[in-house]
Formats: sequence, structure tokens, C-alpha cells
Amino acid sequence: MHVETSRSHQVLKDGTERVYQRHLLRRSYRDGGKVRKETLANLSHLPDDAIDAVRLVLAGKSVIDADTGLEVTRSLPHGHVAAVAAMARRLGFPGLLGPACRERDLAYALVISRVARPASKLSTIGWWNDTTLGPDLGVAGTSTDEVYAAMDWLLARQDGIEGQLARRHLASGAMALFDLSSSWVEGSHCELAAFGHSRDGKRGKQQIEYGLLTARDGCPVAVRVFPGNTGDPKTFVQAVEVVRGTFGITEAVMVGDRGMITSARIKALKELPGMAWLTCLRAPAIKKLAEDGGPLQLSLFDQQDLAEISSPDYPGERLIACHNPALADERTAHRERLLAATEAELTKIKHMVDAGHLSDPAKIGVRVGKVINKRKVAKHFITSTGEAAFTWERDQDSINAEAAFDGIYILRTPVPAPALEAAAAVAAYKDLSNVEQDFKVSKDDLDLRPIWHRLENRVRAHVLICMLACYLAWHLRKAWAPLTYTDEHPAPRGNPVAPAHRSRCADAKAARKITTSGEPARSFRDLLDHLATLTRQTIMIGSHQIEKITTATPTQRQAFALLSATIPITLE
Repeated sequence: MHVETSRSHQVLKDGTERVYQRHLLRRSYRDGGKVRKETLANLSHLPDDAIDAVRLVLAGKSVIDADTGLEVTRSLPHGHVAAVAAMARRLGFPGLLGPACRERDLAYALVISRVARPASKLSTIGWWNDTTLGPDLGVAGTSTDEVYAAMDWLLARQDGIEGQLARRHLASGAMALFDLSSSWVEGSHCELAAFGHSRDGKRGKQQIEYGLLTARDGCPVAVRVFPGNTGDPKTFVQAVEVVRGTFGITEAVMVGDRGMITSARIKALKELPGMAWLTCLRAPAIKKLAEDGGPLQLSLFDQQDLAEISSPDYPGERLIACHNPALADERTAHRERLLAATEAELTKIKHMVDAGHLSDPAKIGVRVGKVINKRKVAKHFITSTGEAAFTWERDQDSINAEAAFDGIYILRTPVPAPALEAAAAVAAYKDLSNVEQDFKVSKDDLDLRPIWHRLENRVRAHVLICMLACYLAWHLRKAWAPLTYTDEHPAPRGNPVAPAHRSRCADAKAARKITTSGEPARSFRDLLDHLATLTRQTIMIGSHQIEKITTATPTQRQAFALLSATIPITLE
């Protein structure tokens, strides 16, 4: 049986057209050698929905009451983990981590989770059950012991993983950037925790330190963890060992700041064939070059902001002197703020002395010392204390002498000019800001800090997971630049010593809060949150179960298109 629909048209005298439609329930049968049809009923009086239902039943389909026969049994966030997993597969992450096994699946899930929704390990384990990542990767219901075992397994493979990343991003003779940061530790039993210079401004908190090795564009390659009181130069030694020993790169240019690559470290580098460096001189060394008619004369910057000089104190090295007017203005303003804040506190001490509340010269000296040393401007003040007496004034000569070198820095490198021009050397040194950006992403977006682990290997594994997540996020940020506030087309520097400028496109995007395609511009984290609203529904229709993805928004479709991926129903 089947439903047959026929239509007829009639044109009335006034020119209007009338359409007649009828629906007949018919059956076909053979009469001898001929096929004949029999009308069983006229269904034209039924509603269109009823006729469609009859068609479905006759086609062998089941018709169920939507109000009573359809049930959404589960809804899991899917889009954010699916997008991160799509990029991870594109980068070959499963193979990068190691051979297929339970530990690799857990380590893989930990890295994806750190990007999609950074949290503590215990919180992450529970979250796996509430997103499609858990059932699709087979990690739902994992115990903490299994996760810790996976972290230990991943740490044992660190050198092999980083070696593969180095082969991708660090060619022989390329520049390798290295910098050090720190994060504070919660608790009092961490084996690596120690008091040191806190880059997070957490006074009174023990910390760990970690050094990040990247390619010139800031792509993370390797990470090493150190006790919280380790000096910068000692960490640089390990960075060189990693590049030469672990990665087998015998020719490279190590780029680091002046606190990292010291004269002692340079002396050691000179003994390693093929290893060069690019760093900056400290302030005392810069002043020494300007003394007694030395090679650094401020008149060099009258017509230009970049000049090469030489000195017998640095044999076989090029010295590239730079003057950054913007940096000079910034340092001048900063110095004035420090002096003004110090003067305000000295004035308070002066009032106490004049009022007779403070008269002992020793006590006056202690208070004054704390104030002028607090902001490290003691050299710019002349103070005098006595019995119930205190006077102070600025040392203008000292201030002028320091201000003369505002905005001036000198790079040192043995790389010859044909291989690395002066402007290119300055640009390469400024690329250390890319490492700082990686630290910011790791700390703020990936929740590397604070450190909660107690055992040394667990701390190292945690930092390694964050580095791999940073590597994954680095590629995602580049791919999703059209959807976020990330600058898609950074403006080239006309002057290598001038600060970097955002492109007009990025400025317009930041001002209007919309992308070039007219969609709302979002931060990286907000985009992931928006993708999380793309859910996978488990639907029961009668006794049948199906899984459906909610309809994607234009932004969600574009996010997957930028990854050259379709929206998958599972992460496999």
C-alpha cells in the first residue's frame, strides 16, 4: 500500500488559479500480466501531519508520540574537547607521547584537559565523567593512582618527546631562546621548594623554578625544573646540555637575557665548538664602555639608534649598541615615580623627628635606611641624621648620570655580521618576549601555578604536562587568530629598536569587539567556553538510542574550519 497524491489546476473567469489536491490510499496488485491499482480510501480530509504519519508507517518506520516517546537521557559538553583533540591529532600528539597503552591515553587526556579546562588532577578526573572526553578516550572513572602512574610514565619519556619537538622546530644552526620563571608552592613538604627570587611577587612563599626552551617564534620545545633557589646561570648550563646532549644539535645560537648568559657561561660556551650566544651587557659593563673616551659615546645616537662598536675587553665578539627612545621615556618616568614615593615616606620621618617623636640618631638611620633601600634608590639621595635632626635631598648628579644611559642597551654576540646583521640581532633578542608570553599562558591560562604536588617527580611531570599543553595552545592560538583578539598580521618593525606595534586590523578588532567576518571577538579562553556549548545529546526514541550534536553556531563552525576539521560526533 502507498499514499498517492495528485493535483489539478483550474483557472477561474477572473484569472485566479485554484489548485485541487487529493491524497488517496491505494494498493497495487497484478491482474494477469498487468499491474493494477485499487483505491482503498480517500485521505484528503486528514491533516498533513496525519498523512505524513501514514506514509512513514507504510514505509516501515515507527511513529512515536514526541511528548511521551522521546527522551534526552544525557547531554555532555563536546565542542571544546573535540576542537582541542582535533588540533592534537593534527600535531600527531598520540604518537608524540609514546606507544599505545593505558598510560598514554591518560597522559593524552591530561594534556587536552589542561588546555580545555585547567584544574587540579582530582578535579580533572571528576570532570572527565561530565564531558565527552571521558567516555570517548576511555578515561572515565579513572582513579588518582592511575593518573599518578601515567604522570610517572610520561616523565620517563620526556627526553624522547622533547627530542621530537626539537627536530620539528630547532634546525642545526638555528636560534634557541631560553628563559627562567618561578611559581610558588602550597604546603611545606615539596622536595623542590625553596625560598628565592619570586617572579610572581609571592613574598614569604617557597617556590620552584623552571626554564623554558623555545624556537625563535616562541614555540615551546623543552622545559626543565629546578629548586626554588637556583640561580639563572646554573639553569642555562642545563639548557645547553639539553640542546647538545639530548637533542644532538651541535650548532646553535643560544639567546638569553643578561642575568642568564653571564661572562662565566660565555667562557664555557667558547669551549664548545658550534655554540654561539646572543645576550645583553649589564649596566656596570655599559658604563665602563663609556668611561675615559671608551668606544661607547652617546654622540653615536645623535643621528641613529643603532651602532656597532668593538672593545678589547670582548675579543672576537660584536657589540651592538641600541638606543630605544620609548624605553628611555619609560625608565625616566619610572625613576621619577620611585623617587617621589620615597620622598613621601622620608617626609613622614622628617615630621616625626621635628615633632620630637623620634630623636635617637641610630633609630632615625634605621628608618631612613629601610625607606631608601625599599625601592633601591639610596644612591640618589643624600641624607644627614643627628640628635633629633634629619635632613635629605636628591643627589641630582647621580640621577643625571643614570639618566644619561636611559634606553641604551648593548648586545654581545660572536655571530659574524654576514650571518646575523645588527638589526636582525636586535630583533632576535626582542623575541625573548615570546618566551615571556609562553610563561604568561602557562601560568594564567593553563594554571601551572600554584604547585600542589609534594614529590619531585610529580612536580616535574606537572610542569611537563603544562609545557605540552602550552605547545598545543600555541598552535591553537595561531589557528584561531581570526576569531580572537590575537593579531593576525603583526606590523613589521620599520626600526628594529622601536617597540612592536599591532596591526591596524588588530586595533580595529580590539576597538569594535568584532572579527573581520562580523562575529563577536573573544579571548582564547572565552572561545573555548563558547565551544563547550556545542553538546552531544543521547536521545532515546522508544527503544532506540541515537546520539546527535547540537546545531553549531557560525563561530563554532568557523573554529573547526580553521583547524581543517569537521565537527566529529566522537573524539576517536
